[in-house]
Amino acid sequence: MGFEIVEEEAIEGADPLPIPLLNLNHVSFVVRSVARSIKFYEEVLGFVSVKRPSSFKFHGAWLYNYGIGIHLLQCNSIDDVPRKKGIINPKDNHISFQCSDIYLLKQKLKEMGIEYVTAVVEDSGIQVDQLFFHDPDGYMVEICNCENIPMIPLSSCPLKFPYIKDPILSSDYGGKAYAKLMLGSCAAEAENVIMETLVTDMMDISF
Repeated sequence: MGFEIVEEEAIEGADPLPIPLLNLNHVSFVVRSVARSIKFYEEVLGFVSVKRPSSFKFHGAWLYNYGIGIHLLQCNSIDDVPRKKGIINPKDNHISFQCSDIYLLKQKLKEMGIEYVTAVVEDSGIQVDQLFFHDPDGYMVEICNCENIPMIPLSSCPLKFPYIKDPILSSDYGGKAYAKLMLGSCAAEAENVIMETLVTDMMDISF
């Protein structure tokens, strides 16, 4: 008597299981000099050196701030690190940080003698200021006020935000719909949550 293999059919209309990701944890850079890069990320960007696991068999360093880590790995050879580009190109690969005062940071870069270029992005009357510069190994860093641009999904996949102030919802909601929205898996459910919250707020005002 053999075993019968039963193939489960996908339930039509069923939502796929959500990907259990939480947030970006860190970015890693292979560098020519760990000490020089530590100095840059601490003094220019305000990162803080943190304890690195002792099990690593190669030289490096961990830094952390703003909810993200930067891991520095000492190169085995200078050839392991891309040659630093003389021109700052905003279209190159880069990491980006939001900033509450981009003009203050621009002044700091001038005082430290760090070359940078600026750019402006506009959409529907909204303007975003961008600032680009290189770290000691030529990796590019962007500073911007990108929070000015609303995060509007182009598909039905839900967005996960690391903080309660959800750009999809009006700040008037006070984040009350956040927990429910996180459980949703399509734009229609997000809309229902928003409308439900709006009705609740109207009832609170009425009574």
